[in-house]
Amino acid sequence: MGWTVETLNEVVDAEVEALPEDMRARLARVARLIEEKGLERVGEPHVKHLESRLWEMRLTGRSGIARALYVTAVGKRVVIVRVFVKKTQKTPRREIALALARTKWLGEALSV
Repeated sequence: MGWTVETLNEVVDAEVEALPEDMRARLARVARLIEEKGLERVGEPHVKHLESRLWEMRLTGRSGIARALYVTAVGKRVVIVRVFVKKTQKTPRREIALALARTKWLGEALSV
């Protein structure tokens, strides 16, 4: 069984829909790479570890820079918990805190 990429809930779906079209296309491309090649084989510049269980998909386009923060869950699932457009070089602490808070909704489903 291969990896699947999904969003946590409707809130995250809305965040994805709010992205500019070129960044949504980039997100779809990175998700497809993960599903086709496996998460283990996709690294920088596409994905990067942030802290704890939190990773980021790095999205760039004509419209700027965005990030999709995710965790892995049981069953080879990549669960996107926060999507936002970046305004600064570093990922803001409040975005990381929000993503970590959302991971608690997954509970026992998180992979070790």
